[in-house]
Amino acid sequence: QVQLVESGGDLVQSGGSLRLSCAASGIIFSILSMHWYRQAPGKQREWVATISPEGVTTYSDSVKGRFTISRDNAKKMVYLQMNSLKPDDTAVYLCSVRLPSNRDYWGQGTQVTVSS
Repeated sequence: QVQLVESGGDLVQSGGSLRLSCAASGIIFSILSMHWYRQAPGKQREWVATISPEGVTTYSDSVKGRFTISRDNAKKMVYLQMNSLKPDDTAVYLCSVRLPSNRDYWGQGTQVTVSS
């Protein structure tokens, strides 16, 4: 059974930092790309970052230079280091994986709130 569990969300002031974690189970983690998305109230879900099995990273323009995605294959963990946070970064952050069957799995999300 595939399970993704995010943690690390919090209330932080503008300019602050947070590190989100996502624990994966039920998958062959080391061969899969992992993704972070976010969803703000009243807005569509937005892709944030992706890390390939080899560690190649890509970012949305809105977070490039401020956020860093990383992974630990031995622990089956993926992280999102978020620096220079802005109020616009306020959202529920979700971890996601797409299996070779093209089925997507999502965690329950972790709330990040950035106050101005």
